[in-house]
Amino acid sequence: MPEVRVDPLTGLKTIVAAERAARPGGWQIAGDAAPIDPAADPFAPGHEDQTPAEVYADRTEGSNADGPGWRVRVVPNLYPALSADGAEPERSHAPDLFTATAAHGAHEVIINAPDAVTSLAQLTVEQVTAAMEVWRARMRAHAEAGAAYVHVLVNERVEGGASLPHTHAQLYAMDFVPAQIARERERFTAHATRTMGGNLLQDLVAEEVRQRERLIAIDDEAVLLSPYAARLPYQLLLAPRRPRARFEDDGPLGAALLHDGLNRLGRVLGFLPPLNIWVRTAPRGAEHFCWRIDVLPRLTHLAGLELGTGVHLNIVAPEQAAAQLRKA
Repeated sequence: MPEVRVDPLTGLKTIVAAERAARPGGWQIAGDAAPIDPAADPFAPGHEDQTPAEVYADRTEGSNADGPGWRVRVVPNLYPALSADGAEPERSHAPDLFTATAAHGAHEVIINAPDAVTSLAQLTVEQVTAAMEVWRARMRAHAEAGAAYVHVLVNERVEGGASLPHTHAQLYAMDFVPAQIARERERFTAHATRTMGGNLLQDLVAEEVRQRERLIAIDDEAVLLSPYAARLPYQLLLAPRRPRARFEDDGPLGAALLHDGLNRLGRVLGFLPPLNIWVRTAPRGAEHFCWRIDVLPRLTHLAGLELGTGVHLNIVAPEQAAAQLRKA
């Protein structure tokens, strides 16, 4: 029977209704990705002149900036949503109703590897680790420069919002804390108060490991779960074994388990799905928090329920997804 579940971390509600998976047109909106045309790939080695000048790179010794020889490369977004020098908009005649400020911040593209592949899953574990080390380095740089929140995400394939197929991440350094992240900060704080200092995510992980219904895999660095109130089929949550507030601080990355989880998805589904990945890290002012990585495969459409109410409808029970992914 369908049930409404509440995400312990966000407070958001999901209707889990596995029976709806059988309805016509209710399942899988994608298949295998088309191969990348190297000649048209602006992120390919040798095409560095097709991007803005790099601001950071992990390079082989002796290679030159803005040329081949890089392992991970960071450039400003050619069409930035945030910038350091944005002009303030004109003051509204009704400021209580219409509020706007300049979109200050930074917007970067992190090219995860020189390989012409569409997914992190198609890289080696070592390459995913190198990419995530650069995510961390750029997050740290912007946090130290005063950003209120730094959001790193990976969109894979057109269905996941990627405008270019070559695997890459985007970084948004914001001068404000988004409302959803502020809400999560409040939930971590409330849990710490209620439990005399407990960490919400780590207490959640401990209970999931004890129950094992939604546990997918675990290694020395991290735990991989199918979240209790997963919003979409086969959603994944990766959390560190020991609580750490900020992803950008030194410590485990969880790269091997992330790579493993993405490949498990590919084996269960028979193809690598379009998806969205993001790193949730502690925002400015957070005394109690723990970083995590969310992975949302885009296998069903977001429609009027999700967009109109914020309530998601998941047609694969997290326990079923976890069982399949454990076996993969």
